[in-house]
Amino acid sequence: MKDSILVINCGSSSLKFAILSNAGQDTLVEGIADRLGTEESSITFKFEGEKKSIPLEDGSHKSAVAHIKDWLSDHPAIARGLVGIGHRVVHGGETFSQSVLIDHNVLNGIKECAQFAPLHNPAHIKGIEIAFELFPGLPQVAVFDTAFHQTIAPEQYLYPIPMHFYRQHHFRKYGFHGTSYRYISQRLAQLAKGSDQQGVLVAHLGNGASTCAIHKGLSVDTSMGITPLEGLMMGTRSGSIDPSLLSFISQAEGISADAALDILNKKSGLLGVSEISNDCRTLEEAMVSGDQRAKLALDMFAIRTAKHLASMSTTLESIDHLVFTGGIGENSSYLRQVICDHLKALNITIDSTLNETAPRGETTNIRSASSGTNVWIIPTNEELMIALDTISLISH
Repeated sequence: MKDSILVINCGSSSLKFAILSNAGQDTLVEGIADRLGTEESSITFKFEGEKKSIPLEDGSHKSAVAHIKDWLSDHPAIARGLVGIGHRVVHGGETFSQSVLIDHNVLNGIKECAQFAPLHNPAHIKGIEIAFELFPGLPQVAVFDTAFHQTIAPEQYLYPIPMHFYRQHHFRKYGFHGTSYRYISQRLAQLAKGSDQQGVLVAHLGNGASTCAIHKGLSVDTSMGITPLEGLMMGTRSGSIDPSLLSFISQAEGISADAALDILNKKSGLLGVSEISNDCRTLEEAMVSGDQRAKLALDMFAIRTAKHLASMSTTLESIDHLVFTGGIGENSSYLRQVICDHLKALNITIDSTLNETAPRGETTNIRSASSGTNVWIIPTNEELMIALDTISLISH
């Protein structure tokens, strides 16, 4: 336990955490503080197979980190092994193309990128500042969701708008889920020798969803844009739509453009179409019991995912591997089947039996015998990447 890393993923109303040891291979404790900023906020610790929830008095991020510190005080053997803290940071803009040790300049850089991630980056900054205050002397590292995509070429990341918007304001596609894609690329290289020299498509499907094309281990295109709203239809996000809809919605409802944007971010996607839920499991249950709205939402999600995977493939020389990851990608056999049904033109087909019986939480190849592409289910592990990056940077 001498190289334990505390991994913090600080959101606007939640804070996920884990302590990993043994070069990130063992998770000693993990948990989440949620409903932060409300009177119902609590923090849950999962340790040695048992869960324990504690109400948070003032519902603040600081209170959540203080409880993690208190927990460590009660487990001195784990506390003694703690050597650093790794933070997930959603947006690193063009400033950060890799993980970095956090100092005053890095903190300022994260603040400058906050304009592109107003929900996420200010929360990350808060988490970092609190961690410095409560864990003085421990080195801290920022790991950026956008960093992996900094290898994308200008013709892919630039928007076809007047160039002065890019020169003066850095308006461009950045992409997200990069830490997950980097993990998948490395894990696939262990599973399929030579895949780091091949063409790989990845669908990271969860409440937030995106696709990525990886060529020779590098990101060459991704579906999310300057924010996580672009690309696939998601849990509550619309994904890519005709931009004119913003104006139409604001005029129809008599609301501001920002309020219309809020609808596209928080009330659209699976939730908006189904009018039931943004949760895929709830929708699949409703679909099985005959709810047509749930089926429509799921099928729209699948078709748009297939469409974005197909468009990503234009950046590859061959499609050797397709990987499903993220909560939905790993667990929904229905959506994997429908997505692959829409990719038959690319000679991507799966074995229905292997797909249906794929064990949860395990890596499986579900390609059919006739498929020209391997089709994998690989559980992602962003916490491991954050821990490894942190260990690497603090040991230099």
